[in-house]
Amino acid sequence: MSSAVTAAGAAPERRRSPMTTSRRLSVMMLAMTVLVLAGGGVGAAALAHTAAVSNRLADRISPARTAVSRLESGLLEQVAAVRGYVITGNPALLGPYEQGVAEERVTAQRVRALLADEPEARRDLDAALALADRWRTDFPTRLIAARQGGATAVELAPVVERSGLAFEVARRALTALEARLDRVQAAGRADLDDARALRDLLFVSILAALLLSSVVIAALVRVTVLRPLSGLGASVRRVAGGDFDHQLTADGPADIARLTADVETMRQRVVDALKTSRRHRDALEEQAAELRRSNEDLEQFAYVASHDLQEPLRKVASFCQMLQRRYGEQLDDRARQYIGYAVDGATRMQNLINDLLAFSRIGRVYSDDREVDLAELLAQAESNLSGPIAEAGAAVVVTGPLPVVRGDPTLLTMLWQNLLGNAVKFRRPGRVPRIRVEVAEEEAGWTFAVADNGIGIEPRYADKIFLIFQRLHPRGTYDGTGIGLAICKKIVEYHGGTLRLDDGYAEGARFVFTLPKPAAPVSVPAQAGEPAPVAPV
Repeated sequence: MSSAVTAAGAAPERRRSPMTTSRRLSVMMLAMTVLVLAGGGVGAAALAHTAAVSNRLADRISPARTAVSRLESGLLEQVAAVRGYVITGNPALLGPYEQGVAEERVTAQRVRALLADEPEARRDLDAALALADRWRTDFPTRLIAARQGGATAVELAPVVERSGLAFEVARRALTALEARLDRVQAAGRADLDDARALRDLLFVSILAALLLSSVVIAALVRVTVLRPLSGLGASVRRVAGGDFDHQLTADGPADIARLTADVETMRQRVVDALKTSRRHRDALEEQAAELRRSNEDLEQFAYVASHDLQEPLRKVASFCQMLQRRYGEQLDDRARQYIGYAVDGATRMQNLINDLLAFSRIGRVYSDDREVDLAELLAQAESNLSGPIAEAGAAVVVTGPLPVVRGDPTLLTMLWQNLLGNAVKFRRPGRVPRIRVEVAEEEAGWTFAVADNGIGIEPRYADKIFLIFQRLHPRGTYDGTGIGLAICKKIVEYHGGTLRLDDGYAEGARFVFTLPKPAAPVSVPAQAGEPAPVAPV
């Protein structure tokens, strides 16, 4: 593996920015906010200016123009009323004249208020109203008084003619004011059009600025944030793909650079751990090879134990028995007792060797891993124990249908045979043995229980009973070598389950074991020439 890791143990930095990602994003969002606020302020100012121009035109200039036209119409009505009165002398015609004068006063006040911000137009208004007042003082008032004094229309004709000339002067003044207001109104419409055009231009510019700023911010985020993150992700995937020598380079904002440095540190640690694990793997392979050699030696020892070691024991037992048969009458009781001890020791040694061989073969010799019916195996175990079961009058009851599992039929038969045999062997004196086999299906597998009504086992011995050659009773009380439950536990664990003593059961002894549904035991081929196993009880 390459030694590209730097002496300091950190990745070299490249284009590392002092600003973190959150600070970059905060600056971008602040700039965006300032731009939005500025655009909103400019837009609001444009709207306010447009509204002001429109309000001036609609609320002041146009009503003032209309009011001035009304003033002119009122003067014409006054002239018509005075002439009609001079010609006819009908006093009723003086009512429209007086009403027109009153309306002129009100309309003049309204026009003055509307033209408060137009000094030139207001001066023209005041001048026109002054001419109208002078016309009324010089002519309509004198004509009305003369007609009321008895003067005829013919007599007053020259005055009426002069009155028309004075009226035309006042009227032309109002007409000039109307022309000025028309020009002001036209200029106001032009200002309104300009304001609207400026408003539209500003809003389009603001929208374009917002779009441009969004594009700029997106590009900055991509360049300064997403691209370093993408590069970091690609480097991490490359390392995860197996290129542990690939060195990560810090790039981008400060926090992403720190993250890159942390990942690089982690990579270095993984590389170091990988080197260590490879060294350990090599050591384990050496140990495994040594274990294989040791197993071969053990297998050879088992072969020797099953053949060569048992042969002297058989000779010892055979010759001791022959000695007892031939010279039995010549031997005293103590000699015959000694011969019995020798035969019993040789027999027990043979049994111990056979049990050790059977224990060592579990998981090593048997390789017939297939689907088996536990009901058939239980029946086979009962058949193998038919003699002891019949002698004790025992009854075996199965509470439910036993399932089909994957496993070695010989080992599972041995399991049933050991559990049933113990239940029959350790029965309570004076009580007929009753053995109950229970089964319960669970999600992961099955749970089995073998309960009896025998002498039971104290809970404090719950762990001791599963050890090799551990006996709870004197050797002469019950036969066997004390390895049966150890074999049962090894068989169950070989099949992926567990075996325990139910220490809460008080009627006798109750053993509970489990078998998983998916069973994949690892089998070791049998050594050629090994004898068949003996199922101990």
